[in-house]
Amino acid sequence: MRIIFLLVLLVGFGLAGTGVYFVSQMFNKDQGELAQLRSIVNEYPQLGPVVVANADLRYGMTLDPEQVRVVQWPVDSRPANVFTSMEELFGPEGTKPRAIIRIIEPGEAIMATKVTEFGQDAGVASRLSKGMRAFAIRVDVQSGVSGFLQPSDRIDIFWNGNDQGRSFSKLVLENVSIIAVDQIADEQANRPLVARTVTVEVSPADVATLVQAQASGKLSLSLRGTEDIATSETSIEVDQAALTGRVEEVIQPVIEVEKCTIKVRKGSEVVEEPC
Repeated sequence: MRIIFLLVLLVGFGLAGTGVYFVSQMFNKDQGELAQLRSIVNEYPQLGPVVVANADLRYGMTLDPEQVRVVQWPVDSRPANVFTSMEELFGPEGTKPRAIIRIIEPGEAIMATKVTEFGQDAGVASRLSKGMRAFAIRVDVQSGVSGFLQPSDRIDIFWNGNDQGRSFSKLVLENVSIIAVDQIADEQANRPLVARTVTVEVSPADVATLVQAQASGKLSLSLRGTEDIATSETSIEVDQAALTGRVEEVIQPVIEVEKCTIKVRKGSEVVEEPC
């Protein structure tokens, strides 16, 4: 009996040790998998809600909840002016809807710069940046780049006129944004349009410059490339002489020197003789 008891005891210790071993192995495996999962999670960025478009949203459209949805977006790469909830975009129930002022593609984040305020229409005023003003420039086929200007294009503005009898052209403003061509503010209107006016976004000081320039001469527009933001470090001004390469001759004034004479009486005559 004693031997059987010892055998049973040894078998029990063996089974218990085997069980502990397998449990520890499983625990270590679970710990390893947990650490691996944590490392995988740490490799992925933190996500946050962003409202994106479900369909093409074009200029002038009224924004509707069915046109958007909320998705998870990497927080580190999320633009600062996006909407993060439907309530933020549409407001409480009964709030007047926003309108689209710049095209938004499907899957693109809805940004505050591409929609109006609540109840505001998609007019020119809604496209102006804070502190900026709209100014209309009279143009024709030549001065308006043959009708190929569109809203959202950027231009340089040149003045041509006369000052004190001298005719010349001068660059007055650079990298100016167009917000409307005639009555069209839709940047998707890509058909050539021979416009009569082009409305640009400028500062109040630039408005004064353009008013004076338009009243005293003629303004011409030069279209910029889509990625060209460089500005000239020096003033650009060309007159007729610079255009033709003619060097104007400087005429020195003739200075007359007074002659020194004395009057001498010879008999009945008075004559002048040099000193």
